[in-house]
Amino acid sequence: MSQVRTRIAPSPTGDPHVGTAYIALFNMCFARQMGGKFILRIEDTDQVRSTRESEQDILDSLRWLHLDWDEGPDKGGDFGPYRQSERSEIYQAHVNKLVAGGHAFPCFCTEERLTELRRQQQEQKIQPGYDGHCLQLDKEDVKRRLDTNQPHVIRMLVPADGKCIVNDMLRGDIEIDWHQIDMQVLMKSDGLPTYHLANVVDDHLMQITHVIRGEEWITSAPKHLKLYEYFGWEPPVLIHMPLLRNADKSKLSKRKNPTSIGYYQKMGYLSEAVVNYLGMMGWSMPDGEELFSVEDMIANFDINRVSLGGPVFDTEKLDWLNGRYLREKLSDEEFMQRFGEWAFDPATMHRIIPLIKQRVELFSDVAGIAGFFISGLPKISLTDFEHKKVSVEDSVKILQYIAWAIESLPQWHRDCIETLLMGMAEKMELKIRDFLFPVFIAIAGTSVSTSVIDSIAVLGKDMTRARLRHAIEVLGGLSKKGAKKLESDYRSLGI
Repeated sequence: MSQVRTRIAPSPTGDPHVGTAYIALFNMCFARQMGGKFILRIEDTDQVRSTRESEQDILDSLRWLHLDWDEGPDKGGDFGPYRQSERSEIYQAHVNKLVAGGHAFPCFCTEERLTELRRQQQEQKIQPGYDGHCLQLDKEDVKRRLDTNQPHVIRMLVPADGKCIVNDMLRGDIEIDWHQIDMQVLMKSDGLPTYHLANVVDDHLMQITHVIRGEEWITSAPKHLKLYEYFGWEPPVLIHMPLLRNADKSKLSKRKNPTSIGYYQKMGYLSEAVVNYLGMMGWSMPDGEELFSVEDMIANFDINRVSLGGPVFDTEKLDWLNGRYLREKLSDEEFMQRFGEWAFDPATMHRIIPLIKQRVELFSDVAGIAGFFISGLPKISLTDFEHKKVSVEDSVKILQYIAWAIESLPQWHRDCIETLLMGMAEKMELKIRDFLFPVFIAIAGTSVSTSVIDSIAVLGKDMTRARLRHAIEVLGGLSKKGAKKLESDYRSLGI
């Protein structure tokens, strides 16, 4: 057997997700246990949402967790480039082969036609998907459209009937009807590939032997296997891991659970405890011990012992495990050192000191003024939000609107945050002082504090989001119906 090569391929389009770390951990452990290589590839073909800032956050978060890779955009390697945005010519050459071989075709359908097609399919309650309209065009018509640079995408052909057998190392053979598989877009109109084409081409050219990914990709496996067949390549071994889930068994999501790696770092968890906990998601040590290192996991790793039941990401269990690490693994000196590194990180303190310096007369004042920066979630109650001009309902609305709005901020900088909040107050027809009142309580736990905009900038998106959500729960939370109504009102403001 050739050297085992696994990979993790995150998209730099948002906060680094604990699900990414979970899949990275199992890929790394499998590769290390088999004496192979673990590769990091950046899937940044979404040029609208992908940012280098997000890519750096991914690298930093995985490094914090000590999930190290052998090849990647920062390390290089024999199979680069390791950013998909730098591999356009490779994808173009391969999609041309598919078209020339009759396995893919140009599609000129407009978005309006596709929208109407989806509407009709929904009305008729039939399987949604492309109807093959452009397959009916004659060769001369296709050539004329291409010669005149008519906008188009490239779609793959899939069988009209029959079944695809997906062999999964953990699950055995999985049968999927071909009529459930759409004629997937492989190349977008901007000349960039979709995930499906780039994924297959890169995995083959980078000699990936085992693809370990989340079970949500099972339904995409037929498309990938068919592409391997079209190219005449041997597919890698497929291993679909169980999804991390919320307590109600739904897919882990930031609406119900903190999902950003950065949140756990800022809350003061030890990286060893977080990785240990992720290792417990669907897997366990042979002796049943729950506290183990990455090295222990690699030494005892067996992918066939992964349980397929949906592992519940329980923050209370993580808290318990982190407490064990603090008490059992750290000496007093190590505790002091690790706490100091977390609480008094020079880069963060450099941003905090200018905010508090003018308010301090004695060093003993600092804890009371700046303590909220390292306090996790503030201890607040419903009475803290009492205000003559801002009702509880108004506070919930303000906090939830901000929670939604910060997700689309292009950059996490003070000026961007200030522009956003000032604009929101204006659209909601509230004085900025009244608008910011519940924000002060949510962020600092008090209405008298350093500039809340500066504080948000220092705390970062992860902790800001967590504190806003915490405050909304203190205020009574939102029902599904209430959230839907509020979201409709939010969109109507055009924030």
